[in-house]
Amino acid sequence: MTPTDFEDVLYRVEDTTAVVTINRPKRYNAFRGRTVEELISALRTAWADRAVRVVVLTGAGDKAFCTGGDVKQRAETGDYGPTESGLFEIDALHKLIRDIPKPVIAAVNGLAIGGGHVLHVLCDLSIAADTARFGQAGPRVGSFDAGFGTTYLARVVGEKRAREIWYLCRQYDAATAERWGLVNAVVPAADLMAEALSWAADIGRMSPTAITFLKHSFNTDTEHQAGLANVASAGLALFVESEEGREGARAFAEKRPPDFSGYAVR
Repeated sequence: MTPTDFEDVLYRVEDTTAVVTINRPKRYNAFRGRTVEELISALRTAWADRAVRVVVLTGAGDKAFCTGGDVKQRAETGDYGPTESGLFEIDALHKLIRDIPKPVIAAVNGLAIGGGHVLHVLCDLSIAADTARFGQAGPRVGSFDAGFGTTYLARVVGEKRAREIWYLCRQYDAATAERWGLVNAVVPAADLMAEALSWAADIGRMSPTAITFLKHSFNTDTEHQAGLANVASAGLALFVESEEGREGARAFAEKRPPDFSGYAVR
């Protein structure tokens, strides 16, 4: 798959920066299986392009950066739709954001919720529009991320904040996210992409070899979390097939509160 084949993602290069845009605004840039495959292809394209020094990841429109997995599709079909590989490769995408030897900057233009929140957390840097909002939704919709989405988040904001984010499923504004260290900077929404491209241009003027070694060095302390992510994904694959997991997805699709009252703590 190449950028010319993309349906869900836009890819362009400006000077030394690759801009990757999740382009499903009608679904609040929620990802299906194909979206994930296209994001992987886009990042690999940027990796292979020797002229590209930095990647900026953002969402189309002004409402959402990414709201995670497409729960409506999951409720309708029981999965995230067909893919070329036959796999839903979200773990591969997470690992690729870390492994690509070029900084990835999240330009958070709106809602960064659920799996979309995990994506921005995994990026090297995050710049938020002042209209952006952040949070998790998994326990509300019958899902969870017990891999990078929890363990690495705790490294970023601390254990207490990370547990609050996951246990309560609240949304936090950009100012709170900056205060907690969840984002590097907050700018007016109209200035978001210009600011992200400016940061990318500044990095692009640095020694690419030095930046590569620095990125790999920063990752070494949390590399073991990839193993936890594999365990978490295996557990999640079983959980979403359960009646409890399906209740969360059904409730979301039907726009009603989920009823988890009949399910005991395991």
